Amino acid sequence: MGRRGKKKGRPVSGWVVLDKPVGMGSTEAVSKIKWLFQAEKAGHAGTLDPLASGMLPIALGEATKTVPYVQDGAKIYRFTVAWGQERSTDDLEGPVTKSSDLRPAETEVKALLPKYTGVIMQTPPQFSAIKIAGERAYDLAREGETVDIPAREIEIGRLDIVEHRADHTVFEVECGKGTYVRSLARDMGRDLGCFGHISDLRRVEVEPFTPEDFVTIAELEGARFGVQGEDEPEPAADADAIDVPVDFSAIDALLVDTSAALDWLPQVAISDDAATKIRLGNPVIIRGRDAPVEAEEACATARGKLVAIGAIEQGMFKPKRVFAG
Repeated sequence: MGRRGKKKGRPVSGWVVLDKPVGMGSTEAVSKIKWLFQAEKAGHAGTLDPLASGMLPIALGEATKTVPYVQDGAKIYRFTVAWGQERSTDDLEGPVTKSSDLRPAETEVKALLPKYTGVIMQTPPQFSAIKIAGERAYDLAREGETVDIPAREIEIGRLDIVEHRADHTVFEVECGKGTYVRSLARDMGRDLGCFGHISDLRRVEVEPFTPEDFVTIAELEGARFGVQGEDEPEPAADADAIDVPVDFSAIDALLVDTSAALDWLPQVAISDDAATKIRLGNPVIIRGRDAPVEAEEACATARGKLVAIGAIEQGMFKPKRVFAG
């Protein structure tokens, strides 16, 4: 029998709340962060278009188990809609498909906002990652096909005007999972009869993270190399293994703890013995005067460290997802 290959990278865990720059794709950002931390495993919680900037939460190691909880969180975007043109991609990347000399007054834009607030139906852009008959919509669109994408239900908590000018309006929107801001620009432009597309898009927040958690590529490179790191050669894709000792303490200090993604869940403190049982997949009795008796989902922690996500039924914690100690 052949020997199993050695795992490449470090078993580091936590969240990098990256302030993604314009021009960098989400997959590219994850690869960069994984390399900087020399992490075994990494993944992001919600794609951000290359032309967009802002918050891209990237999970390392055990934090990847909490990605679904961040993906389901509310998001805040600040975006600019340029009036007068509709584009194939609903942003600056695609060619102009419709145009108009009309420009909306601020009162007209403001009067439209209630239509786009609350639970609404929205059709995703032609250039999106939605799968149609097993293929990504953007792949079909690039081949010149017009894709029939069904509308779907989304929720918008608020939509505010930040600034209005003759040819553009700046908005801020708080929305739920699955919302396409590019579709908002397209649909508002059509309703106003002047057409519109996104000319600038920035994701400001992804619940539960805030702008205070932001870290840039430059800051991460500085922590890893002691300099900005722009001249540091990146290894080949198959060269992730660490051959020489490296001090990762400075860059690791920039991580947000894995448990931060679950702060909104009920928290139950348990003993070390109970933690051992839970990590083996066994249920344990929850003790303590303030301990919940029932909860569909809750976090068990020992010495302040996340042990598991599970359900509490009749005063007993039953693990669903266990985290390494």
